[in-house]
Amino acid sequence: MTKKWQQGELVELEIVDLNSSGEGVGKINGKVVFIPDTVTGDRALVRLTKVKNKYSYGKIEQLLIASPYRIRPRCIVADKCGGCQWQHIDWEYQLDSKRQQVLQALQRIGGFSQVQVKPTLHTPYSLNYRNKSTYPLGISASGQVQAGYYRQGSHQLINLNQCPVQDARLHPLLAEVKQDLQKQGWTIYNEKTHQGQLRHLSLRIGNRTGEILLTLVTTDKNLTEIEAQAQTWLTRYPQLVGVCLNYNPERTNVIFGQETITVAGSSYLREIFAGVELNILSDTFFQVNTEAAELLLSDITKQLNLEGDETIVDAYCGIGTFTLPLAKQAKSIVGIELHPTSVEQAKQNANINQITNVTFYAEAVETLLPQLEFTPDLILLDPPRKGCEPQVIETLINLSPSPRIIYVSCKPATLARDLNLLCQSGKYQLNFVQPVDFFPQTTHIESYAYLNATS
Repeated sequence: MTKKWQQGELVELEIVDLNSSGEGVGKINGKVVFIPDTVTGDRALVRLTKVKNKYSYGKIEQLLIASPYRIRPRCIVADKCGGCQWQHIDWEYQLDSKRQQVLQALQRIGGFSQVQVKPTLHTPYSLNYRNKSTYPLGISASGQVQAGYYRQGSHQLINLNQCPVQDARLHPLLAEVKQDLQKQGWTIYNEKTHQGQLRHLSLRIGNRTGEILLTLVTTDKNLTEIEAQAQTWLTRYPQLVGVCLNYNPERTNVIFGQETITVAGSSYLREIFAGVELNILSDTFFQVNTEAAELLLSDITKQLNLEGDETIVDAYCGIGTFTLPLAKQAKSIVGIELHPTSVEQAKQNANINQITNVTFYAEAVETLLPQLEFTPDLILLDPPRKGCEPQVIETLINLSPSPRIIYVSCKPATLARDLNLLCQSGKYQLNFVQPVDFFPQTTHIESYAYLNATS
C-alpha cells in the first residue's frame, strides 16, 4: 500500500528539475514536491510543509549530496532575501534552465511540437547589472530604519546595505541614506495600520552616464527639512543629479503613485541606449539591465536586416527605447503607448536626438491598431507581463497581415498563449524564439519571437 505522507514529515528526495518559479522539483510516490533553494542534482532531506492530493511543498532540512550545478551565493542573505532565487545555481545552468522554461511553455501552453528555441543570449555580467532598485522601508525591533527586500513569500523585510545584482555605484547611497532618514526622524510607513510617511527608497542610475536619481515614495508631500537634506545629498554624491518625492497616499501594493515632485536638481537622468540619448524620469519604465536590452535590440536588428525603406509600428513603445534606434534604420515608425507621460517623454527624446521620422500616439494599442491606414512592413509588440489584449491579436489576424512580427516578452506563458493564437489562425508562422537573460540570479527570462506572414 502506498504511504500517505503528512505535513511535517521528513523525506529524502533527489531534485530532478526546476519549475518556472525557480523551485527544485522532486517526487515521492509519483507525486511532485516543490522545494525552494535547491537545484537539479541535489539530494536532500526535506520537510513537507504543505501536502495536497497532486503535489506538495517542502523545505530543505539537510543537503545530503550537492549538485554539480550548486555554487556558493555571493550575497550573505541570499537564502533569506526574496530579491534573487537562483544565486546558489551556476550561471551556465541558469541560462540553460531559462531556455527550457521558454521551450516548455511553447510546448505545453502554445501547442508547438516543433519549435526552435535558441540558446539564451547574455551579457558578460551576471552581477551588478540592475540600473534601478526600489527598496521597501521598515523599522527594526530596536527602532533602526531599514531598507531591503522581503523574505520570499512574506512581508518580513531583510535589511541590506548592498545588493550584488545592483549597480555597485549605488551601494554607498543605500547604506548612508538610511542613516540620514534615521537622523531626520521622518516616520516609516506601516502597511497594516496605513500610518507613517516613507514607503520606499528608489535609486536609479544611467549605466552609460553614471547619473543618479534618488526618489522617496511617501504619503506626505511636505517632509520637514527635505529641501536641505536633498541639497546635502547632491553635494555629497557628485553623480546624483536629482532628488524626487513620489506621492502615494493610497492603501495599495503599487509602489509609485501618480504624482512625482522634484525637490532638488533634475527630474530626470540622461542615459545612452543603442546610440540614442534618453531622458529617464524616476518612475519611468526602462529595462533594468541596459546592456542586455541593447543585446536584444542588436539581435533583432541583425535578424531583420532593415534596408531603410520599411514602415514600422512599435506597439507598447514606452518612452521610445526601441522606437528611436529602429527609426534610424527605417523609413518611418509609429509608436503606440497608453500612458501619456511616457509618450511625452518619447517625443522629447526624439527631439533631443533630432529624429523626425517617428510619430507617437497616446492610445491603447487595441484601439489604435485597427485604425491604421497602412499595412506596416514590421510590427514590434512589447506588451506587459499579461501579454497582448485579445483585440490586438484579433486585429493582427483579421486585418491585412504585416509581413513580419517581432514579439518581445517577459513572461513565457503569455508569449506561448499569444503565439498559439497568431499561428493557429494560419496567417503567421513562427520562425524561432530567442531568450535573453535580462535578470541573472532570478527565474525571470526575456525573449523575443520572430514571425512571418504565411502569404
